[in-house]
Amino acid sequence: MMKKAISILLFTTMTMSLLSGCVSVDPEAPQAQASSQAQESPGPEAGKTYTIGIGQFAEHGSLDNCREGFLAGLAEEGIREGENLTVLFENAQADGGTASQIATNFAAKKVDLICGIATPMAQSAYGVAMKSHIPVIFTAVTDPAAAELANADGSPVGEITGTSDKLPVEKQLEMIRAILPEAETIGILYTTSEVNSESAIAEYKSAAPDYGFTIVESGISASADIPLAADNLLEKVDCITNLTDNTVVASLPVILDKASRKHIPVFGSEIEQVRIGCLAAMGLDYVDLGKQTGHMAAKVLKGEAKASEMNVEVIKEAAFYGNSQTAENLGITFPEELASSAKELFTDIAQ
Repeated sequence: MMKKAISILLFTTMTMSLLSGCVSVDPEAPQAQASSQAQESPGPEAGKTYTIGIGQFAEHGSLDNCREGFLAGLAEEGIREGENLTVLFENAQADGGTASQIATNFAAKKVDLICGIATPMAQSAYGVAMKSHIPVIFTAVTDPAAAELANADGSPVGEITGTSDKLPVEKQLEMIRAILPEAETIGILYTTSEVNSESAIAEYKSAAPDYGFTIVESGISASADIPLAADNLLEKVDCITNLTDNTVVASLPVILDKASRKHIPVFGSEIEQVRIGCLAAMGLDYVDLGKQTGHMAAKVLKGEAKASEMNVEVIKEAAFYGNSQTAENLGITFPEELASSAKELFTDIAQ
């Protein structure tokens, strides 16, 4: 009986060996397939997760669009919130002290990267990150060199880089001249503590005479100063052109209301300002700017490059945006050349 059992066991073992020998298995095949898939669809390391801190200096449409675009740019690189990405988001509400506190909190939580949206937030982030060796990617910084976030040639000053929303000043002046052929003075409200605004005003003053304009600026230190400063400025100018000044943009509805009562046009610097009532802008698309920034951040997170190895990038595209309702309210008709080339014409005023 024992011999019979052993015979059956030997027969079964031999049969299974023969059957397995009929299947050709290439031990390298799974690795080759995985390698091929990785080449076709590069992405973050399998199983790798990231935590980033996004600090936004103020709450308004253009900076919100930057954040939206930034996350979309990361997602296009395979880094998606809720999957392999944890996002810590804080808004400084246009307060420098709060911006510094936000950056300090991010560093204490040892995030993998800090994204600073707007100049004051980027400055706060870098001031903290220098000590903690956390890379910083910024966006919506008009003049990174003036803000001491980059060298004059756009090269990094440390583990920090990002994208600039430098204004197309000459295109803006050319547009204003086309829409207001009789205008002579342009007013600009700005925050004296924002270096990006001071840099933009200097460029406006330099270029304005070529288009027959004089620039009249009015500096404020806080949002509480805006109503009186706007009233005074509106007595001296034919129109106002807006910068990407964060404090001023956050109070833009107040300025628009006062200007509308005096029948004075206000020009914006990007799409969201036109959407809420500015007459027109040769402006930027901040979602696209954010996406460009997200792609840069992804390279740092995935280890493809260090922030210190990537120069600051400047978005090149500027397009005409107009608000037809505002134009009608002011009794203004857009020149056909501008209207026909508009990237978007709004027919109402967003509330």
